[in-house]
Amino acid sequence: MREIPMDRMRFLMLPLTVASLLALAACSKSPDADAAKPGAEASTTEHAEDGEEEAAGPVKMDAAAMKAAGIRLQTLQPSALSEELRAPGEVVDTGYGTTLITPRVEALVVRRHARLGDEVRAGAPLVTLASVEVSDAQAELRIAEQEWRRVSALGREAVAGRRISEAKVAVDRARAKAQAYGLPGTASGGVNGQFTLTAPHAGRITEDDFVVGERIEPGKALFRLVDESVVWVDAKLPAGTVPRIAPGAEATVVFNGERLPGTVQESAHRTSDATRNAIVRIKVPNTGDRLHGGDFVEVFFAARDADKTATTHVSVPTGALVQLQGDTVVFRRNAEGALEPVPVRTGEVIGDRTLIREGLKPGDAVVVEGAFALKSQMLKSQLGEEE
Repeated sequence: MREIPMDRMRFLMLPLTVASLLALAACSKSPDADAAKPGAEASTTEHAEDGEEEAAGPVKMDAAAMKAAGIRLQTLQPSALSEELRAPGEVVDTGYGTTLITPRVEALVVRRHARLGDEVRAGAPLVTLASVEVSDAQAELRIAEQEWRRVSALGREAVAGRRISEAKVAVDRARAKAQAYGLPGTASGGVNGQFTLTAPHAGRITEDDFVVGERIEPGKALFRLVDESVVWVDAKLPAGTVPRIAPGAEATVVFNGERLPGTVQESAHRTSDATRNAIVRIKVPNTGDRLHGGDFVEVFFAARDADKTATTHVSVPTGALVQLQGDTVVFRRNAEGALEPVPVRTGEVIGDRTLIREGLKPGDAVVVEGAFALKSQMLKSQLGEEE
């Protein structure tokens, strides 16, 4: 038998190899795989449709259910577009209700009638002093009044007109001198030189600086008497911001978490060289004696836009805004009484409120508290329907 060459053998085997590969490919491609292909596409489509989040529908709740969930509604009112400015402030005693109690003559402290922190009424005695000069004035006034009463009783028939005029001038001058020393202007009491300083108005003693027996010079402040029913708050703002705050504008003073209303009195016409800030003074009724001189507070001003526009918008508490399906929404009560989410376009955040540019209008009743609880309930209801 003749041996076949190797090259020719490879040529003869090539058709057999190709046939084997084609047979294997035909076996691996089964009809089931071809049939499964359209079904797989349908399943994928179904899954995509199931994954889409359906829009949350309105929810009806009675008053009891809303109260239990902590949901509160509020009717929106139009408001002028404004910006809330925040500034640090310090409480100061009002200059119109503060009095320094001082002697007008050199004197010695004899007795104290009021103490630091006391609240006193108008006319209440504060301190008794004694002075040689006051003693002389008391004696002079007593003599002048006695002479005036004598010549007045005699009349012009017995006393010359000149003498009557001199007596009248003398008593007037003695009274004026006594009043200049802080005396009542009448010769009541003795001539021991003692006199009592009284409170010119009601208030609280916030300072005293003397001891009994001390010799006091004229003009030395013995007491500081402050009417604390009204205080001033000096707020510091950048000089460029001050013109946006008009006298008479409302302001809010925050101290220890309490918000106290105030009114802008005036703004300083000088900027501090060191801080480049200017002072805006606010008048605050001090109900309950909450504020005292030296307290540090925060002040909020409602300042209009620099162009002084008066565009009207509505605003909601920032907590009323929630995210739902990629939109910022506010829950509004519709005509049927149900609560429905309404997409809105928001504007500036002013304090704890956010302006609403589009989506709501004055008169709409919206959820201002409990928005997240309502959102959770809507999502739970939606999941229950899908199940």
